[in-house]
Amino acid sequence: MRKIHGVSGNFTDTFHKMKQTIYILLFLLAYSNTFGQTKFQKDFSFYWQTINENFAYFDKQKTNWEKVKTIYQPIIDTLKTENQFIYVLEKINNEFYNGHIFLNTNTNSSNRTIPTGSDLKAVYENNKFVIVEVRKGFNADLCGLKKGMIVAKFNGVAMDKAIVDFLPKSVATFDNSMYEYAINMLLAGTHNAKREITISNNGIEKTFYPDNIPNKTDDNYATLLESKIINSNIGYIKINNSLGNFDLITEFDKTLDSLLNTKGLILDFRETPSGGNTTVARAILGRFIDKEQPYQKHIYTFEEKETGIKRSTLELVSPRQKQYTKPIIVLVNYWTGSMGEGITIAFDGMKRAKILGTTMAGLLGEITTFETPEMKIPFSFPTAQLQKINGLPREKFIPMNINTNEDEIKKAIEQLMNKKNYP
Repeated sequence: MRKIHGVSGNFTDTFHKMKQTIYILLFLLAYSNTFGQTKFQKDFSFYWQTINENFAYFDKQKTNWEKVKTIYQPIIDTLKTENQFIYVLEKINNEFYNGHIFLNTNTNSSNRTIPTGSDLKAVYENNKFVIVEVRKGFNADLCGLKKGMIVAKFNGVAMDKAIVDFLPKSVATFDNSMYEYAINMLLAGTHNAKREITISNNGIEKTFYPDNIPNKTDDNYATLLESKIINSNIGYIKINNSLGNFDLITEFDKTLDSLLNTKGLILDFRETPSGGNTTVARAILGRFIDKEQPYQKHIYTFEEKETGIKRSTLELVSPRQKQYTKPIIVLVNYWTGSMGEGITIAFDGMKRAKILGTTMAGLLGEITTFETPEMKIPFSFPTAQLQKINGLPREKFIPMNINTNEDEIKKAIEQLMNKKNYP
């Protein structure tokens, strides 16, 4: 028995030593996996996981986020430079096919963001790529591109082939929203290459060169807004892509005060592609209401994902300073983006203005900016859904449409002068 106990004791000691060795090996393996990763692998893991936990539109977009990791992880494992990493993240952002998912940095070869970096809008209709809007005063407009033109080639490549790089790779089939995103990213071009846009008309091709002059989407406006009195005492205020600038509040107040005695007001948000902040938005809205009221709805999907309990809130706006009480027309188009879209649906939801124009940018939700831990690359995406106060998603809002051949301001004046619209 003593011999057996002796053998048993030795076996126990050996077993404990084996367990200790296994634990050490497992720890070293885990350490190796964590600390042996390249900075690209670490940052990609953070980027993927952050979006996985916080992206607010997985129930709307058809993106297969798990498949995205499978597709792009092997590419990440081969990267050598930060510019290569940025390029790959830009490609991954295309998987969401919406302009509100982007990096807050770029390289010379990066694509311009939409709608801020675009000067025309095209759609895919009847197997053709058709220009439906041209940004006034920008390169596409100045070189002669027009609504209704059919785009055949971009930089010499047939459109059906040229758009492939911008289509999501994680989805089974493409829909119109994916094609539209891809077309407009392509036509916006990159920072370091001039665009050649070939138009086809009854089999005859003509090439336009919008970037023979510097791309005007890179320029800033000289003023925060423009204003004037037109046609029988109608006020007009145009916001120059400044909804994120707090100085706009003072400038807007001063301008509106000078127009308080006008018969009606046109608010032009057709040059607000780069978004803004809710403080500026509420400052503007507060000049047109006489009581506190809701103006937009937030849906926090991450909380429902974690707890199973839905959460939504209504954001309120309060009146401030002297109120403008006359009729209002809000003008919008494809370059009405993000906060411009939010102000628009607020005016409509509060029944304080009529909205006139084409469909807006359709940017998804309220964005939050995060930063990767290693290379400190900032990236932004929507973490909350935004809706009208009646529950209509912001990106689904359709204004009173303008005929493509009509003068928008003339149409707005007609609406304001029509007493049937404003008894």
